[in-house]
Amino acid sequence: MTDDPPVYPPAPHASVTGQDWDGRDLTGLDLTAVSFLDVDLTEATSAGAVFTDCTFRDCRFNAGVHTDAAFVNCTFVGCSFFDATFLRCKLVGSSFTRCSFALLKVTGGDWSFVALAGADLRQCALVGVRMREADLSGARCNDATVLDCDLSGADLQKADLSGADLRGCDLSGLDPWQVSLSAAIIDVDQAVTVARLMGLDVRPVSDQR
Repeated sequence: MTDDPPVYPPAPHASVTGQDWDGRDLTGLDLTAVSFLDVDLTEATSAGAVFTDCTFRDCRFNAGVHTDAAFVNCTFVGCSFFDATFLRCKLVGSSFTRCSFALLKVTGGDWSFVALAGADLRQCALVGVRMREADLSGARCNDATVLDCDLSGADLQKADLSGADLRGCDLSGLDPWQVSLSAAIIDVDQAVTVARLMGLDVRPVSDQR
């Protein structure tokens, strides 16, 4: 049985259409402004690969493992990330439209300024991810695991966070009147933050003034 042939990097502004990169090792790729259409990246790995200003349309990232990779200012349309894993990856400025994320696992990395408006993240696990000023408006995060994430400046308007585990996240920019928080799991410090955002005057019991 022979190994799959290596993936040769396409030139900038090239198009890759209908190719089967299932299980391929994309380590070392450094691509700029390449368009991918209907490419199967199932179980592909990409340690340290760099994709800049690339477009992925109707591509499948299912069960792939991407470590220390960068997808900077990339556009994802109609892509599937079922059971995909991103470890310490950089996705700053990337946007996701009509994508599916069931069982997506993200640990560490920088996802600041990503556009995930309306995304269905209900079965996702995001741990220790920097998501400053991310657009999560209307996102469905109910029952998701979102631990120790930096959400400062994130747009959470009309997001559904009910039942989500939000412990350790920065909720300082949260508008509690614009999100669903029923049964969300938070820690004590976050409870104080949310109470103050609701206009409550939080004082210790010893302060009887």
